[in-house]
Amino acid sequence: MRALSILCLSLMASASAAAPSTAEVTAQDFGWLAGCWASDGREPGSGEMWTAPAGGTLLGVQRTVKGGRTVASEFLQIRENDDGGIEYVALPSGQELTVFRLIAMTDQQATFENPEHDFPQRVIYLRPEDGLLVGRIEGTIDGRERSVDFPMRRVGCETLAE
Repeated sequence: MRALSILCLSLMASASAAAPSTAEVTAQDFGWLAGCWASDGREPGSGEMWTAPAGGTLLGVQRTVKGGRTVASEFLQIRENDDGGIEYVALPSGQELTVFRLIAMTDQQATFENPEHDFPQRVIYLRPEDGLLVGRIEGTIDGRERSVDFPMRRVGCETLAE
């Protein structure tokens, strides 16, 4: 886990120097996310599924399975908004919908932020070169910075149904 954290931090540091303006980003730039991603170290069936970009959106779902049962799920959307920006919309099971605005984008990282949200305030997707996708949530809880990484690997969508 420590190695994964170091990898994530080094990617974030190296990617920030080459960041294009987020005003130039469209939903099509997230095509790399389309498909199915199995959660590493979690029970089979856990992971995320994303549609290909179309109509200015990508639609996604997340599921966590424990003991053979779904214990958490989330409906997700990456969309172009009316202001020309990009938003990440999350509707976790049992919680209210939250919108995060894209604040940084590189070839290997997308960072969304909502400073008004309790936790997380940031949602980050990292794409290390080895094909691993890491979803990361970050923010402050009780005045202390926290982060949680969710490593995933690309799989055939039928794998998430097993």
